Formats: sequence, structure tokens, C-alpha cells
Amino acid sequence: MRDAAQSAEVEVRPLAHLCAWVACLLAAASAGAGGAPSVDYRIVAEYPHDPAAFTQGLVIAGDALYESTGLRGRSSLRKVRLTTGRVVRKRALSDRLFGEGLALVGDHLYQLTWTSGRAFVLRLKDFSLVREHRYAGEGWGLAFDGERLVMSDGSATLRFRDPRTFRVEREVEVRDGAGAVEALNELEFVDGALYANIWRSDRVARIDPASGAVTGWLDLSRIAEKERSMGGVDVANGIAWDGSTLYVTGKLWHSVYGLELLR
Repeated sequence: MRDAAQSAEVEVRPLAHLCAWVACLLAAASAGAGGAPSVDYRIVAEYPHDPAAFTQGLVIAGDALYESTGLRGRSSLRKVRLTTGRVVRKRALSDRLFGEGLALVGDHLYQLTWTSGRAFVLRLKDFSLVREHRYAGEGWGLAFDGERLVMSDGSATLRFRDPRTFRVEREVEVRDGAGAVEALNELEFVDGALYANIWRSDRVARIDPASGAVTGWLDLSRIAEKERSMGGVDVANGIAWDGSTLYVTGKLWHSVYGLELLR
């Protein structure tokens, strides 16, 4: 169980996002009644995960996971052996910063911060800093489609950015039918579709990045319930794709799960 100091520090989003949370629950409910269909999967693997890691971003490259963790005073960028969960490289962020989304662009990692408006570009091989970008608003999730970075901020809006300048080139609102899907969090591209964790939900939205339409919902509730039964965990967050397996985890979770998506 987390101690009082840690519990007080665990991610507290602004009050304005309470409405976003309610909206996302309503959107998820609509998905089962005329909204986008469910995406079926089966669990094919389970790997150890550091239960002290407050996962905010997840990327896989080769046999390693790259993970951005949050909480002020505990935020970091990590390289983790997938099969063992062992941290083999770690770069701590300043105690003033709260780590957020993570994306791989070539041989560089892009790491967001929550409310500081700072994005770090780091070399994959050694985590050395290449440059830094500034942006307005909050940073939540980040992914790369091969040309543009796409970023979430906890709303229903996705912003597509030039990875060289970090300038916003276009925006799209995510909708399931007639309703906006708020609280978009961690992001990952899977065969051209964008998958997004929904904050404080066990669901992952599959999104058409061109239109913003939700085309499917992945329900992680059975995995999340298993994690919650062990106590001390937070929400599902963290999606990575290696071309055949979808890896999912959560904040303070004990495991990373490999999923086979059933088309």
C-alpha cells in the first residue's frame, strides 16, 4: 500500500478534467450501445513491471521497453528489459518536472512533461539530451506516425506536430458517433490506427487519425481488475506495439501484458 506522502502526490489532474472523466465514461457506455464495436484480443504473455513506476509513456524497440514515468521527484526515462523487468538505463528528471508521454522518432526519444511545457529530445542509445522544445498547455500522450508526432492533453483534441520544430500542423477532435471522447491519454500507432488510453477508464480507443472517429474499443477491465486485486495500483496507462503484439500496462502495475489483437 502507498504511504500518505505518495498518495498525496499521485497524479491530481485539474478540476476541469473531472467533467472530461464523466464525459469519457458516458462515451464508453455509448460504445456498447450503438457506438464503435469492441476489439477482441487474447493475452499471450505477461512480464514483470516495476510496481513503483508511475507509467506515463511506453515504447518498445528490439527486446527493450522504454518507459516515461511520472510524479514529481520520481519522474524518469527508463530502458527496461522486457522479459525480466530489469531497469538497465535510467535518466531522472528534475524534481520540479512530471514526466509524461513518450515517442520514438528514428534514433531519438521524445519525452513530454505534464504542466511544464517542456519536451525533451534524447538519443536512444544513451539518453543524452539533443534539444528541447517548448509548448503551450499540458502534455499527456505522444506517438509518431512515421511523419508527424501526435499529442494529447487530456481533452478530446489531438494535435499533430512537426518533430523538427514541434509546431502544431493540424488538430482533430476524437468522437465516437455524436459524442466527443475526452481524457485522451497515452497513445500508440498500430497498423495505421491510433490507440489511446482513456484516463480513469479501463478502455482503449482505436481511432482513425485522419477523421478522429473511434473505430473500436479495447476493454482492459479483466486485466485491470487483476492488478487492482493486488492493491496499491493506479489506472491503466501505457501502450506499445512491436508489429505483432500489443503491450499494455498501468501506473504502479505489477505486470506488462502482451496481447494478440484478433482481427
